[in-house]
Amino acid sequence: MTSVLFVVSAADHWTLNDGSLHPTGYWAEELAEPHRLFTEAGWAITVATPKGVAPTVDEGSLAAGATGGEDRSAELRRYLDAIPALKSPASIDDITAADYDVVFYPGGHGPMEDLAVDTTSGQIMTDTIASGRILGVLCHAPAAMLASVAADGTWPFLGYTMTGFTDAEEALGGLAPKAKWLVQARLTELGAAFVEGPSFGEHIEIDRNLYTGQNPASSQALARSIIEAVADRK
Repeated sequence: MTSVLFVVSAADHWTLNDGSLHPTGYWAEELAEPHRLFTEAGWAITVATPKGVAPTVDEGSLAAGATGGEDRSAELRRYLDAIPALKSPASIDDITAADYDVVFYPGGHGPMEDLAVDTTSGQIMTDTIASGRILGVLCHAPAAMLASVAADGTWPFLGYTMTGFTDAEEALGGLAPKAKWLVQARLTELGAAFVEGPSFGEHIEIDRNLYTGQNPASSQALARSIIEAVADRK
């Protein structure tokens, strides 16, 4: 059976450049849709967070304006509430990346608060990308790559083609002026070959064993591409 590890932010806020705290967490669709598709594929799923803290869903991601309507919001909330591992996740301190066929990071602004500076998460990413196993990273979750360092001190993702939540999307969402830093800008500075698709449209990039999605609209496409890749490897 294929095994997948979801590494989820444990943050419930994002510290802005004026020191204020913006309520956040993980983005509902970005966790629920890949989880649903992997479950339907018959995969074994483990959820882990820093220190095993139960993750917080960004309530903004369950607003009707974000989901497309009240019915969809209720559907997502019901799905997330039915995942026992979200109430009692494993701690990433107890995780060995080699135990999993796939490692997957959903987004939301939460990763910019904790995973971006979490060396344990960074090591999971480093080990996974070096092993050839699939690493899937969605929306704001590429922020977690900032904590990755190879054994020789270099950035493991140097030169990789990738995408993620763009600076333009952050500006359109109104939070770019308040942010201490932006995901696209930081990854580009480190040497990523960042590809920007249409704002809030479906867009994924695949480079070797790195699978990235730009935004919530890319959740299903990213998960399906990973499922197809695993099937092709068998």
